[in-house]
Amino acid sequence: MFGLIGHLNSLEHAQSVAQELGYPEYADQGLDFWCSAPPQIVDDIKVTSVTGQQIEGKYVESCFLPEMLATRRIKAATRKIINAMAHAQKHGIDITALGGFSSIIFENFNLQQIKQVRNVQLKFEQFTTGNTHTAYIICQQVEQAAKQLGIDLNRATVAVCGASGDIGSAVCRWLNARTDVADLLLIARNQERLQALQAELGRGKILDLETALPQADIVVWVASMPKGIEIDAQMLKHPCLMIDGGYPKNLATKIQHPGVYILNGGIVEHSLDIDWKIMKIVNFMDVPARQLFACFAESMLLEFEKVYTNFSWGRNQITVAKMDQIGQMSRKHGFRPLLFENSPV
Repeated sequence: MFGLIGHLNSLEHAQSVAQELGYPEYADQGLDFWCSAPPQIVDDIKVTSVTGQQIEGKYVESCFLPEMLATRRIKAATRKIINAMAHAQKHGIDITALGGFSSIIFENFNLQQIKQVRNVQLKFEQFTTGNTHTAYIICQQVEQAAKQLGIDLNRATVAVCGASGDIGSAVCRWLNARTDVADLLLIARNQERLQALQAELGRGKILDLETALPQADIVVWVASMPKGIEIDAQMLKHPCLMIDGGYPKNLATKIQHPGVYILNGGIVEHSLDIDWKIMKIVNFMDVPARQLFACFAESMLLEFEKVYTNFSWGRNQITVAKMDQIGQMSRKHGFRPLLFENSPV
């Protein structure tokens, strides 16, 4: 059985979803209540592969809200993730994906030091961040969406915002090894890690955001959008492909120009309808019966293949070989990257 640990976008969003899921006692409560609310299994899921194989899973609502980080309730946020992991393990889930902020909080606050939650001895090998599949799907979106827009990768400059992170560094490794992209621009706050990545790749220019964006034919955004930042769409190339791989996805609300094409990054479409209610209720996707985060799909793929291991774990450990491996599983079971419905140009 696979599991998905998720969370909602805001307190207001959480209140409305709680009402729809049948938890009226949660619906009118404020942030303090959500800081103490325990994790809940709120959905049973069935997924059918194009091979005919069927698997079952559960969606674990962690009750984490982004406001907990914004209001410095760090202990509440970290407790949410660890408790959700223990809840999944206690219910016999073999492999569970940490979705959204769950994996970010786990890594940034070094939660692997916590070995036990009450009477549950955590088995970290039963959890995956899903970042390998996310990175693979973003790379496929770069390659395939570029074709849709008539952008020739052999002549293209690709900027990766958040290049020093787990997903960003993996995207850079893939573009360096598997494409003939003309130029690679590396952008991140941590200059030391950027320099190490540049040395590993043997190429790439380390630039700040303002310098890099006007040079880029393709921008892969896998970092949080800094508060207060404004991007002048007139200064970008036209056409410019922007892959919004961050969380939450907000590039489309910040950049609106007919020559800038924004694609939600790290999203997959399944060939068959998935039997679940959670995606319909939370309203994350345009086609909730088939579209989902690639990190969630990673746990499904591992369940299909009976690979019960933390396939994606730790920072900057994703290799091109691992991306090939998860990509093969993804294609085999009927998942494909989200692309533009029709050629936009």
